[in-house]
Amino acid sequence: MQIGRFIRRAVRAIVPPTVFLGIAVYFGWNATQGDHGMKAYQSQLVLLDQAKQAQQDATAEQIAWRRRVNGLREQSLDNDTLDERARAMLNLADTNDIVVPYDRHDPLY
Repeated sequence: MQIGRFIRRAVRAIVPPTVFLGIAVYFGWNATQGDHGMKAYQSQLVLLDQAKQAQQDATAEQIAWRRRVNGLREQSLDNDTLDERARAMLNLADTNDIVVPYDRHDPLY
């Protein structure tokens, strides 16, 4: 009889703390390693930085295209520049033109 009482006391003393310790370990593990844990948060921050960089690149490209399109509007179109570009594209020159060579890597515009 005393052995049964001793076993019952031991079980009551060991099982609840073990269960609560297991639950704490489970939640601690998920807080660091789980789908919504710290590692997932760090990977989301990396993805956010990549998205911000892509947005900046797209904005810069959009600004460059707007500048090029605005240069083609009738109000800002310069006849001399148009003539120069047409001659350069067609590889033509006038007898009175002065040719100034430039490096291949230097952009015209």
